[in-house]
Amino acid sequence: MHRREFVTLAAAAALDAAVSPAPAQTAAFEPHLKPMDLGLLIVPFDDPEERLRRVRVLGFSNCFLSLDGYLGKFTPGLAAQFRALLTKYQLIATAVEVVGPPPLVWDFLHGPSTIGLVPPSTRAARMDALRQASDFARLLDIGEVQTHCGFIPEDPANPLYAQTVEAIRAVAQHCHANGQLFLMETGQETPTTMSRMIRDVDLPNLGVGLDTANLILYGKANPVDAVDILGPHVRSVHAKDGRWPTDPDKLGQEVLIGTGLVDFRQVFTKLHQLGYAGAITIERETSGPQQIEDVRKEKAYLEAILHDILA
Repeated sequence: MHRREFVTLAAAAALDAAVSPAPAQTAAFEPHLKPMDLGLLIVPFDDPEERLRRVRVLGFSNCFLSLDGYLGKFTPGLAAQFRALLTKYQLIATAVEVVGPPPLVWDFLHGPSTIGLVPPSTRAARMDALRQASDFARLLDIGEVQTHCGFIPEDPANPLYAQTVEAIRAVAQHCHANGQLFLMETGQETPTTMSRMIRDVDLPNLGVGLDTANLILYGKANPVDAVDILGPHVRSVHAKDGRWPTDPDKLGQEVLIGTGLVDFRQVFTKLHQLGYAGAITIERETSGPQQIEDVRKEKAYLEAILHDILA
């Protein structure tokens, strides 16, 4: 499973035939995110204007930027380009995320030694990448930096646990200096382990990026129950659906929202009751025309649920 094969929004002709064109640039655009506004996760590498234009064409007001393709290339010029495009297409960028540099293997056999800030061999490089992403996000006035911290040991006596506490604290402190939150994306660790990490790092800007499907794909928790543990710390949400792993070597299957095991109505209701006011970011790990069609279906499905909750 290639976890970082995100929304590329290809097949321009198919999409443009189905939806209206993007609005023209307006000098009066003032970014304003509504509570639980739907957004889209994109990888803007290669053609950032086309990627951002399609976010607006699909009817979203905001986007979550996956920026691993730009590692080592975060420049003021690139920031100026992104700022101009976000204004042109009247979009809010809610967060940036990097998970690299490689190696990254998204499974149970090699994931513990390759993902996040836990593996010692790649820890320093990942910390540097996150600092780069934070500095770039500051140039764009983006207030959230997110990543997978990895298979955090459940045993706090494991030496890797204390090392990871220090690594997360160092990155969170860097983000704090830039006026940002640092968010741990759910997935490889149990909600209790993530809660312990938040307590032990003990910094006010450390929070949770709740990925609704990852908790299931990694066999760690039901996302409804996870909100009972992590809800007060959730600062971003990836709306994604999935099924439990049945092969002990491989992650579970990510599927079209509404066809998996995530109870979005319960998850969103609990978050709303807790006062969550951030974006709900759709993430669909397919590509091409099917991905576009899936995103449109997922948007309609989630809009109906959110309408009831927010009414």
